[in-house]
Parts: sequence; structure tokens; C-alpha cells
Amino acid sequence: MPTAIILPKQGNSVESCVINKWLKNIGDTVAEGEPICEVETDKASVEVLATAAGTVLALFAKEGDDVPVMTAIAVIGAAGDDISALAPSSGAAASVPGAASAGSSAPSALSAPSPRSEVLGPKSSQGSAHAGASPRARGLAQDRGVDVLALGGTGPDGLVITRDVQAAPRMTPAAQGMSGHIPASGTGIGDRITADDRTRALGTSDLGLRTSDPAAREEFKDIPVKGVRKIIAERMRASLSGAAQLTLNAVAKADALQAWRAKAKTRAEGLGLPPITINDLILFAVSRVLPRFPAVNAHWRGDTIRQFRDVHLGMAVDTEKGLLVPVLRHVQAKSLATIAVEAKTLAKTCQAGKITPEALQGSTFSITNVGALGIESFTPVLNTPEVAILGVGAISLRPYEGSSGIDFIPSLHLSLTFDHQALDGAPAARFLQALVQAIESIDVLLAQ
Repeated sequence: MPTAIILPKQGNSVESCVINKWLKNIGDTVAEGEPICEVETDKASVEVLATAAGTVLALFAKEGDDVPVMTAIAVIGAAGDDISALAPSSGAAASVPGAASAGSSAPSALSAPSPRSEVLGPKSSQGSAHAGASPRARGLAQDRGVDVLALGGTGPDGLVITRDVQAAPRMTPAAQGMSGHIPASGTGIGDRITADDRTRALGTSDLGLRTSDPAAREEFKDIPVKGVRKIIAERMRASLSGAAQLTLNAVAKADALQAWRAKAKTRAEGLGLPPITINDLILFAVSRVLPRFPAVNAHWRGDTIRQFRDVHLGMAVDTEKGLLVPVLRHVQAKSLATIAVEAKTLAKTCQAGKITPEALQGSTFSITNVGALGIESFTPVLNTPEVAILGVGAISLRPYEGSSGIDFIPSLHLSLTFDHQALDGAPAARFLQALVQAIESIDVLLAQ
């Protein structure tokens, strides 16, 4: 019996996912629990696993499609199974590779294909110089807007097969009818190359800006705003337009931090401690100071302000796909060693693209640290609905007046952005002042 693969929910707030990459094609065999595709939520990339074993009979979405959760995206079964009842109700056939219009001799979009990876078709009647294309390649080419006659085939006798189409740039029908240079990427839907793209490419060729010289480069590259980058853009804009943001800056002496870390680094192995970083110490300090300032550990909800007893720290992590903020939960009750281990695990999971939506939700206060990049001071943007976020900059030497003159002491730059709708300047300043004191006396804080 054929089984529909349903795009599962990815947390309560995720309504749809973008199909990033199909890991299986029609005709491929798949084991139960094996990844069938990669999808992207508004926060992370996750794999969708097959819930049955068998042959992939249909794919109901293309790479780049935004698909509602709890929708059928594929069917797994045995060759010859009737899968028409499992297709999504709205336009599924148009999304299936190899789909054919009524009366066409090509395979039906909902019919079960042969398990072979390629079905060799007749050579093209449009010219004896071209070896033709397999039925799957022709169907995929039609779906992607690719002219198979313009492709070089890597199949038997130069036959165009699926991988040739997958490697080809996608074009709109209007762009296919044009001659001249084909750009590497386009500005159309799904990154398709449009007629305007080809016109611009032709124009730059005429100006001598494109040459056969492999060292030549395009003047610019347009990158579509989609996926995680699109969500980040929308949320940053919404944050700035929906909150009265104000930033306070302070400097904490960091000599105690550095001294404690240096001592821990030399004795960590003997004491069974994990590696401790300056960032871990800052996370610990915030976790101990924040409970004393419930107005800072809060959410702005428009008509109410929700203050939290527990501290759930959002920790900004830089990844290839954009900024992610996993959450360290109940940190006010955790040791420095536990915080250090959990922070590194969350960061690595984000950078590997394996973080779950649940791990990115529920923070009550966030921290973003760019000190490793040499940035001393900056203005962080609120991770709404939180009412405050701490920016941590680089450690640098600053002059202080001492008993025998001017001393230069390593100092840490801190920036607290807060929502003035929910929090006034004085309590925000008192929190920042208390945090400075905690950092400067980290050895005492660790003894509590």
C-alpha cells in the first residue's frame, strides 16, 4: 500500500517550510527513517524522514517551493500502486517532476514510474546531431524551464539525462527563445533566468565587461532574499519599527575574567572541568544578575508586560545561513560548567544546520557577542518580544587612574539595548551597573 510522506510540524509557530533539497528522486528506493529531503523553516534547516520503505513514486513539490506543514510532499510504495488519492488537492500534478498534460504520451504525473534511474527515450526528431533526452530528463526540463536541445548529454551516446538538467540554469520560456550569453543565475521565481537577465548579460558582453577570459568577473551578483535571510530581514525591521529602542553603554574591567580563565585553563583537565571561555563567564554572570531585575527579564506584550522567574538566555550564533538564537534554559540554576557545555553544544548544532525549532523559542533575554571579531562597541537590535538584549564587544586596554599614576587595564565593552515602552532608563542602567560589578568580581560571584 502506498504511503504519503507528510511534511511534519516544526514547532507551534511554523506554518510552512521551504523545500531546500530533495535527497531522493522518483524511482529511488528508500528505507524507513531515511532522510528524503531537507526543508528550511524560518529558523533552521531540518531533514524530513521517510515514514515507510519502498520506491519513491511521486514528489509533490519542487526545490524552492514553500509548502504548508501537514501537507503530503511525496509518496512511497511499490511500482504500479495507485497513488491518485494521496496527491494534495490543489495543483499537485503541476509540482511533480515528469508531469504531463492531458493527451500527452509522456507518463502521467500520478502514475508509478519504473524503478530504473533513467528510461532511455528515442532520439530527438528535431535534429540528428542531438542524441535526445530520456523521458525523465524531458519532464524535469519542462518543469524547470530548461531547453534540453541546448544541453550536452552525459548519458549513453550523449543522451541528456536527469543530472544534465539538474546542472543546467533554469530559464523562463521567453529567455529560452533568446540567443547569446546565459548568465549563471537569474532574478526570476526560483532563481530562473528571465529575458531581462539575458538582455543585461548581452549588453554587458557588448560593452566588453564579459569576455572569454576566465579571469573576467561580473560587476555584481544579485542574491535572492529568501529563507532564513528573509525572515531575519522581516524580524529586524519589525523589531525596530515596533519597539522604542534605546542603548546604554558601559565598560567592565576584564582583568579578573582573564585571570580566572587562565587559571581554569591550566587546571581544567585535572579538575574534570570543560573548557571555559570568556563568553561562558559572561553568560554565567548574566544568569546570576538577571533574577534580581525582573523588569529586564521580561516580554513586552502591548497591553501587558510579562516578567519571568526563570532565566532563559538566547545566545546569538553566526551560521552560514544567517543569525540563529538558540536558548539556554533555566540558567539561573545551572553551574558554570553546565552552561559552558550546553552553550557549545547549541552553537555546534546551529552551525551544522541541525537545530530544532523548539530549541530556538522561549528566550527571556538575549546576548550577542562580537568581541572575537574585534568590534569594541555596537548597538544590538532587540529580539522581540524581549525587552532587553546585551551586546558584548572586544576586550581592549583602557586607562584608569591608579595610586601611582595611569594604569592600562583590559576592559570589556557592554551595550544594553532595551524597549523604553516596557523599561525606563534608570532600572536598565542599574542592571547594567550590577552586571559590570559582577564581571569585575567574577571570582566572588562564582563562590556564591
